[in-house]
Amino acid sequence: MIGFLRGKAVIIQTDFCLLDVNGVGYRLFISHSTRNVLRLNETVQLFTYMNVYQDGITLYGFAAKEEYDLFQLLIGVSGIGPKVALGILSSISVDGLCRAIQEKQTAVLTKLPGIGKKSAERLILELRDKVGSTQGNSDDLSDGDFSADVGTDTVSEAIAALQSLGYTQAEILPVMKKVKNDAPPETIIKQALQFLGRA
Repeated sequence: MIGFLRGKAVIIQTDFCLLDVNGVGYRLFISHSTRNVLRLNETVQLFTYMNVYQDGITLYGFAAKEEYDLFQLLIGVSGIGPKVALGILSSISVDGLCRAIQEKQTAVLTKLPGIGKKSAERLILELRDKVGSTQGNSDDLSDGDFSADVGTDTVSEAIAALQSLGYTQAEILPVMKKVKNDAPPETIIKQALQFLGRA
């Protein structure tokens, strides 16, 4: 098993990167927060998870150990595979997800991609006593994470609405750092659309 890789990010896309490790190119699927810390042709170390399945092998990479640890907890929950876990981590910060689970915020969890009511209940039941150890300083998170503010109902509702309009998580999350997260959902959406329009 590959625990981590250190190399240059020669290609960076929305959900994956190609890491040149001594002349060998590894394709790693990445979360939004990990993507934000990558710089083209700069050396980076990513913690990796290797998923072996019937049709092939995939690698997942994480810049922060807290995110890597939480990913492994998520895929240990019945019904949550690596792709769903990565989608979750691209939609909410580590601290935000941990708090949503600890505080039994089902409404927040069900707005995450691939998570319905039953999956949200399983997350709370199986991970509530485990997620506390994954939380780190907000300084350990990438600039793309807007910390626990995403764990509120209003922000989650706004994100879901923007996604329904066709915007991707990679476009939405940086913008959400610039809006007033304590405002009503319709205000957050309006402000976000203004920023997205400028982009």
